[in-house]
Amino acid sequence: MVVDILMFVVSLTVLLFASDWFVDSAEKIGLSLGISPFIIGVTIVAFGTSLPELATSIVAVREGMSEVVIGNVVGSNITNILLVLGATAVVAREIKMDFNVMEIDMPLLFGSAFMMYFALMDQHFSKFEALLFLGGIIAFVLNSMSGEKADILDRPKSNYKDYLKLILGAVLVYFGAEYTIMGVEGVSTKMGINPDLIALTIIALGTSLPELVVSMTAARKGKTGLAVGNVLGSNMFNTFGVMAIPGLIGNLRIPADAMVFSIPFMIAVTILFGMISFSKRISFWEGTMLIAFYVFFIGTLMERTL
Repeated sequence: MVVDILMFVVSLTVLLFASDWFVDSAEKIGLSLGISPFIIGVTIVAFGTSLPELATSIVAVREGMSEVVIGNVVGSNITNILLVLGATAVVAREIKMDFNVMEIDMPLLFGSAFMMYFALMDQHFSKFEALLFLGGIIAFVLNSMSGEKADILDRPKSNYKDYLKLILGAVLVYFGAEYTIMGVEGVSTKMGINPDLIALTIIALGTSLPELVVSMTAARKGKTGLAVGNVLGSNMFNTFGVMAIPGLIGNLRIPADAMVFSIPFMIAVTILFGMISFSKRISFWEGTMLIAFYVFFIGTLMERTL
């Protein structure tokens, strides 16, 4: 128990510092290429912080625990919207959006959530559906990167140190998250917590730690566009990428309860995300509401599984 707790504290500390490096270098490199902070958040930062979800899901399939994949994806998406976005709004006091997420990005996010629900209705995820989901994430990236670029005179210059810092930050974020999960999982296992609850809560929260730390770091630095883009991009990558790649590696088992509560709840909070984004601002009190919904989600799961 002591070793697990120590592993959690040390790895979380590494995660905090690595995320700071990653945010700074990713933004500088992206801006040097003429990419907006929002697009940087949707692509580079979002995918980098979603690596733990992908790695955890691949390992789960290989070890014959493929039901963990669904809990990881759904739980992470819910955590990203309710906890990550909520905490970001509370820390920043207000998230102002100087971009229109309702034009393309939010409809794509809605579409990914509904597509996941209908694909899993029969409690089976076929290789064809996995390939379809893989195509979805490729299309999302291409669309995100097709936006207008800044004038070349307005772009800051980047050098090899920025790229090294980006790579090192990503590696440390990945391993920091992995060992954080190991520490949390070790403590929870010794306490005898239900595996289904672990997949939707502890593992989902552990794999969402990079998103949480990166978004809050961005918020403290006034880079709220990057924080919102991080949540949008991470959820798109989770739904399409983290489902598709493990689905191509092996067969995914879909827990029946996922179709009854967790996936419908994920769709509901995704719609809520869209509703509060209409005004192009997420207030402190809306952030508080999102966190309250997250507490409700955890409490309901405990009642259903314990």
